Amino acid sequence: MTFTRRRLAAALAAGLLAAPLAAPSPARAQFTVFDPTNYAQNVLQAARALQTINNQISALQNQAQMLIGQAKSLASLPYSSLAVLQAQVDRTRELLGQAQGLAYDVQQIREAFRTQYGAVDLSVTDKALTQRADARWGAAIAGFQDALKVQAGVVGGLGPSRDQLTALVGQSQGAVGGLQAAQAGNQLLALQAQQLADLIALSAAQGRAQALEAADRAAARADAKARFGRFMGSPTTP
Repeated sequence: MTFTRRRLAAALAAGLLAAPLAAPSPARAQFTVFDPTNYAQNVLQAARALQTINNQISALQNQAQMLIGQAKSLASLPYSSLAVLQAQVDRTRELLGQAQGLAYDVQQIREAFRTQYGAVDLSVTDKALTQRADARWGAAIAGFQDALKVQAGVVGGLGPSRDQLTALVGQSQGAVGGLQAAQAGNQLLALQAQQLADLIALSAAQGRAQALEAADRAAARADAKARFGRFMGSPTTP
């Protein structure tokens, strides 16, 4: 029994030594290999792609900012003083249009000076001279009244003009673009033009009143000379 076991063990050992080694399983033979060089190249490529994307985003942001700036530059001023300025100009023109007696008309002034302010003939009656004097006096009074009305209108418009000036300066300082600033500047120039027009109208009304007064004095002297010449029996006109 012992011999038999020894022989069996020896046979098994000999068989194991004689048999070829079995190949390992393919599943067990596979394993991951880490390549540092390839990994570094992949990281570098990813970083470059990310930088390109960031550059594109920055370019788009710059374009958006440029478009926003252009939109602000072309934005219209949300304020207009045109209606107020036109109303003030219309008010001054209305006051000038209400001129009493001798109006601002060249033909009418020429006719009035021919009949009321010109030289008179010795044959004119005292009644006619009195009527001439009354007409001149009425025109002179109306001229001063018109000048005072225009002056009152100009002074009354100082308050609205000041309000418009304050509003336009505020709009100009708060302008978001070149167009708004230019429009505010144009409206400021329009306000100055309106104020200049008021001053011209006032100067014209005052000059008209003074001219009528001076013409009345000159015509009164002419009438007095005609009366004196008629009294003295002068055959000539003054």
